[in-house]
Amino acid sequence: GERQRVEIVRCLLQSPKLLIMDEPTSVLTPQEADNLFKVLNQLADEGCAILYISHKLEEIKELCHHATILRHGKVVAECDPTKESTRSLAEMMIGKSLNPPTYELKSTGETKFMVRNLSRTAEDERSISLKNISFDVREGEIFGIAGVAGNGQTELMEMLAGEVLADDNAAISINGVECGQRSIRERRELGAAIVPEERLGHGAVGSMSLIENVFLSGHQRFNLANKLWMNYSNARTFAQKTCDDFDVRHAGIHVDAGSLSGGNLQKFLIGREILQEPLVMLASQPTWGVDAGSQLAIHRALLDLAANGTAVLVISQDLDELLELCNRIAVMFAGSLSEPYPVSSLTAEKIGLLMGGAHPEAA
Repeated sequence: GERQRVEIVRCLLQSPKLLIMDEPTSVLTPQEADNLFKVLNQLADEGCAILYISHKLEEIKELCHHATILRHGKVVAECDPTKESTRSLAEMMIGKSLNPPTYELKSTGETKFMVRNLSRTAEDERSISLKNISFDVREGEIFGIAGVAGNGQTELMEMLAGEVLADDNAAISINGVECGQRSIRERRELGAAIVPEERLGHGAVGSMSLIENVFLSGHQRFNLANKLWMNYSNARTFAQKTCDDFDVRHAGIHVDAGSLSGGNLQKFLIGREILQEPLVMLASQPTWGVDAGSQLAIHRALLDLAANGTAVLVISQDLDELLELCNRIAVMFAGSLSEPYPVSSLTAEKIGLLMGGAHPEAA
């Protein structure tokens, strides 16, 4: 996050004639994004040509005079974004009408995922120390964690998933069972499903087929292992069901996971975890870099999962996503987590202040 901020400032200080920006606001608070837009408008008034690449359609409408829409690597439309709605822009992107999920927040049940006084010392100057983080996620709830990139979200997810173990086993509990010092496999056995931020490498092995990739996390719950060997028939059935149920576009379930587009790979990972009917879902940046259609499908899947009683945790830099999905939201800043707020009491401005380190009362 800090590197991207420095890069933005470096570009702006060069008085450019042409400025190309790719998702520049992903590491900015809403207030910082507003300030960036003021600078960009000033540069445009002074004659600078700006190419602005973003999947955030509200930004395109607010900033741009002309928009080119890409789908599957091809130009499919050009328009004046100020004369379009975000919905019409999204429909141009995916090539069909959008049907946003309808979801009524229901009362939540008992706590299924608990974190208490979780801390971690930074390994080097590029990582963030975690400071006494505590929160609960209840049955049927979607709990969101917001924050500018680089404030400890990656370090937190590593500990929640079991990639890095806590000093205290009681720091993390799944369905009442303490597991802070248990492995990823053991946490999955307790009912956790995990969608990490890094799709290839953490979520899937790019050089392995879709069939082999479902085995990585599903072998315990779907009888995908036969003694020392993979039950290929069961794994193939599970991979095909994942692709069919979650509209994963592919050339065959025998293809390598690395050959899928970002959106299709993310739908595959989400589907692989949801079909295991977890008690707890841990998802980091679930729609990062995916198109509007894939984003809609993933949102609907997470909402349906919560409606069926799963406790869902979503860590995301996309405020609109969190405000749309979550019952409660907490904000990370410099390795600390704010108290959670009901979504009904939050605005993007208030979250932005918290993302910048403002005290809750000041927000």
